[in-house]
Amino acid sequence: MKKLYIVRHGQTDYNYRGVVQGSGIDASLNDTGRYQAQLFYDMYKDFPFDKLYISELRRTKESVQHFIDAGLNYERLRGLDEINWGEKEGQSISPEENKYYYEMVAKWQNGETHLPVEGGESPEDVAARQRDAMKHIMAQQDEENVLICMHGRAMRVLLCQLLNYPISSMDLFKHQNLGLYQLTYTGSMFRLDKANDSAHLQKADLAL
Repeated sequence: MKKLYIVRHGQTDYNYRGVVQGSGIDASLNDTGRYQAQLFYDMYKDFPFDKLYISELRRTKESVQHFIDAGLNYERLRGLDEINWGEKEGQSISPEENKYYYEMVAKWQNGETHLPVEGGESPEDVAARQRDAMKHIMAQQDEENVLICMHGRAMRVLLCQLLNYPISSMDLFKHQNLGLYQLTYTGSMFRLDKANDSAHLQKADLAL
């Protein structure tokens, strides 16, 4: 059986300020995000991960840099990148300032997941590249415990695919910075073992 440990990256200033941050923004972690990364490493540093997969964006690598420094083999996959929010990258996501953002999310929730953000991607676009990434990951026979660091919206899309939910249900999956989802592949299906687990972050008084 293969186990997947999927975490969202640590906090960036864009997260803190409530600004749209997709694959078009290659932000670094802020001080809170680096502390979250340290707490996650402290909890799982002795766990026998066989391989680490990250997106092409620096915030995922920074979130698991301690594992890399300790010698864990890793690979970047574009399929794990965040959705591209097109012209909305870098804009506030408050309802007053970004009505379009909320209208698009509502359309996706209503099943129109083929619709892309203006100048960006649709959830179906994200799902397509994720399928290529997961085909590669699942084909590795010698990797039983796999750590994946990725992004919030992309994580929601991926969880829908792995657990056989329609992509329009993606907002059912809650997430926070450095929150962990654990899944087990039994040979025919994925089983959800942990959902947005944050036990490793409880040492900190953080606004997550």
